Amino acid sequence: MIIIHGSVVLFDYTLTDNEKDVIDSSSEGGALAYLHGEGQIVRGLEKAMEGRNAGDAFQVTVDPSEGYGLHDPSKIVVVPADEIEGGDELEVGMQLETESDEGEQTVLITKIEGNNVTIDGNHPLAGIPLHFDIKIREVRAATAEETEHGHVHGPGGHHH
Repeated sequence: MIIIHGSVVLFDYTLTDNEKDVIDSSSEGGALAYLHGEGQIVRGLEKAMEGRNAGDAFQVTVDPSEGYGLHDPSKIVVVPADEIEGGDELEVGMQLETESDEGEQTVLITKIEGNNVTIDGNHPLAGIPLHFDIKIREVRAATAEETEHGHVHGPGGHHH
C-alpha cells in the first residue's frame, strides 16, 4: 500500500542539522506513527512521504519554510521579571508556557539582565534545515475510528 491521505504510517527516523549532529531520533522511543495528511509531522516531511511504500528508506532535507518556519525576530521580546510568575526563580534556558493571540505557546528564556528577561517565542528549530534519514516500517489504511478522531490508535499511536 502506498502512502496517501488517510494512511497510517509507522516509520523510524534520525533528524540531524547541517553539522550532522543528531537533533532527534526514534532509536530509543520506537517508531513514530502518524495519520498522513493531518499535519501531524512537519509539512516538508509529509510531502516527501507521499506515494512511498513500507520498506522504503530515503533521506530528505526539509527547508525551514516547510519545517518549523523561519526565525522571526519579532517573536523575541524583553519583559520585566516581575511580570512573570515565579520571576525570582528564572534561569536562562528555562521554558515557559504563555498565552498569545495564537493560543498557548512555549517560549525560551535566552537572557536575563537585571529585571529584564529576554524570551524567544520561535520554535527551537526555526530557521534550521532539517535533514531526515527515514525508514518506513508499515503503511495501512486508517480505521474509521482513527479517521474520526484524527490520530493513530494502538502501538506507536494514541491510546484511549
